[in-house]
Amino acid sequence: MDAHAIAQGSPIATVNPYTGERVREFPALSAEDVERAIDRAHCSFPTWRARSTADRGALVQRAGRLMRERKEELAHLLTLEVGKLINSSRAEVDLASDILTYYGDHGPELLEERLLPVPGGTAVLVNEPLGVLLGVMPWNFPLYQVVRFAGPNLVLGNTILLKHASSCPQSALALEQLFTDAGVPTGVYANLFVRGRDVGTIIDDSRVQGASLTGSERAGVSLGEIAGRNVKKSVLELGGSDPFVVLDGHNIERTVYAAFLGRMGNTGQCCVAAKRFIVLADVYDAFLTGLRDRMSEVQPGDPVDPATTLGPLSSEAAAELLMEQVRDAVDKGATVVLGGGRPDLPGAFFEPTLLTDVTPDMRAYREELFGPVATVYRVADEDEAVALANTSPYGLGGAVFAADPERARGVADRLEAGMVWINHPTASRPELPFGGIKRSGYGRELGDVGIVEFANRKLVRYVDADAPIQEVLG
Repeated sequence: MDAHAIAQGSPIATVNPYTGERVREFPALSAEDVERAIDRAHCSFPTWRARSTADRGALVQRAGRLMRERKEELAHLLTLEVGKLINSSRAEVDLASDILTYYGDHGPELLEERLLPVPGGTAVLVNEPLGVLLGVMPWNFPLYQVVRFAGPNLVLGNTILLKHASSCPQSALALEQLFTDAGVPTGVYANLFVRGRDVGTIIDDSRVQGASLTGSERAGVSLGEIAGRNVKKSVLELGGSDPFVVLDGHNIERTVYAAFLGRMGNTGQCCVAAKRFIVLADVYDAFLTGLRDRMSEVQPGDPVDPATTLGPLSSEAAAELLMEQVRDAVDKGATVVLGGGRPDLPGAFFEPTLLTDVTPDMRAYREELFGPVATVYRVADEDEAVALANTSPYGLGGAVFAADPERARGVADRLEAGMVWINHPTASRPELPFGGIKRSGYGRELGDVGIVEFANRKLVRYVDADAPIQEVLG
């Protein structure tokens, strides 16, 4: 059956979260179709890895250029499928293009073999691709999340099978077409319309050498278990409940604006968004008032309209889950400073919401709030701020704001997180490694460490043919 045909009732579908309209559906691939896709990726690998990193990088660079040329088409597709504000969709296209361009250009250099200092002879560390990789990607950043995984690995020489979220199938197809148009050979990058339950079967296949997942903790636990059982490398980027620590009132307007952007970006649907604002007592009132005023100014509406500053959540189910979490907090004594519910609008909207007096018995204290809801805490000093920040089971990112760089760095060093930004909300750049610890996952994407996560870092040691033989230990 043609995977691009419409199949009524398929869970793989574009549903506009602003209107609720079911726009287009796609059937899941059959077991035979998946088998053929794995075989093509496996058979394509030897030829792909034999090409130089410069050659592979040139194709990835070309994909980056094509992405910018198709910016408007892709941006409108993102907004249609996940309700992203149109300007945010354009920004995502730019970032995804930058990542492809960066690794197409700098990837070969990052993958160069490294000479190790040894006595007698030489030793080098060589980065070789592993083979077929499976990427399991989420809906909240349909382009960026994929290229963060795929771009560096294509330059490395791995071949990619991509299982995208079921709610953004047209974005998935657009990416596959973009790589094809850039000249990436058939079988090297392939989109798979499969259900979540099919992921385990793919990882079990002996031709698949590793898997990367960005998504929920539950999905990550399942994938990690299957990969571990098969002794295969995996990278997991899961949820986050990132702290945003405010140590002083220096340039408080800038700090409040950073907090607003850090919480409200992508309508709050970002793993690395600021979610818990931990503020020292002497600046707490000014910060809370400023953030409340900022958040109350947003205008909900059609995400395609540039005047709209609050789009819908990705789905009605996402909005209902957030409502359950907020209601639980309020029922247990949390104070609603702003919002707290669903606006009287069609679509999957949720009001910008500020909660204080959140306590450990509330879901909002320990769970990720994936939407425009922020919790604000008053603390007495840095020690209390760090202790509160580190109570979360997550450890993705964090931010620290202070005029004194040494003071800020001291707090940043004590935060249990994979990434900490100082005087800026946690963000992503092509050259910087991205990833977390604790329940936020393991491994890194991007940067000099991310590009070799799925590399065989092979040691090649040369010893002179006439040198003495040492006893072998190890």
